[in-house]
Amino acid sequence: EVQLVESGGGLVQPGGSLKLSCAASGFSFDDYAMGWIRQAPEKGLEWISAVNWSNESTYYADSVKGRFAIYRDNTENRVYLEMNNLKPEDTAVYYCSRCEIKWVGCNSLGFYDFWGQGIQVTVSS
Repeated sequence: EVQLVESGGGLVQPGGSLKLSCAASGFSFDDYAMGWIRQAPEKGLEWISAVNWSNESTYYADSVKGRFAIYRDNTENRVYLEMNNLKPEDTAVYYCSRCEIKWVGCNSLGFYDFWGQGIQVTVSS
């Protein structure tokens, strides 16, 4: 059974930082690209970042480029999202997700097949 479990969310002030972690199990982790997707209050899902199986390639949405960094540890079956210079508009539920295709296209929401339960990130003073 595929399982993705996020941790590390919480409340942070604008300009602050948080690091999200996602523990993966139930599949061959290093066979898949992984991504992060978020949903702000009363808004739709937004794909924000992806990393290929080897950490050699990444994608970022324009909304987070230069502020967020995604990477993975295949020895620990974990993927991380480091978030810096957080803004109130980053407030959302963040989901870890598995990309069902090799790489090209993993910047598209439609290619993600398994999702974690989500974790809340709130940016507020």
